Amino acid sequence: MQNNNILHAKSYAFAVRTVNLSRYLNSEQKEYILSRQILRSGTSIGALISESEFAQSTADFIHKLTISLKEANETKYWINLLYDTKTITENMYESLMYDIQEIIRLLVSIIKKLKNKSITP
Repeated sequence: MQNNNILHAKSYAFAVRTVNLSRYLNSEQKEYILSRQILRSGTSIGALISESEFAQSTADFIHKLTISLKEANETKYWINLLYDTKTITENMYESLMYDIQEIIRLLVSIIKKLKNKSITP
């Protein structure tokens, strides 16, 4: 699926950003707990999308993408928290927020299309 290739690339790039953000939070901000939280949720988005490529059925595919969407939403929460606690700069916040919202939009679009196909006879 074309959209899934775009989604895979964007989620992988976001995972790389998340790893680098976690390193920054650890070394520069001495923030270890939030760093682990965003690292876990931010990298699991792409891992679940990658896992979905070998789904056993359309329902399994939708399920994995839905879990990925939940992880993306959690990551958005951590980004907001990091910004509101002044742990990341406004530029970092805006850039990360743009990327995560784009991933969320793609996930929602793909999930909706697949669910509509499943319902249509």
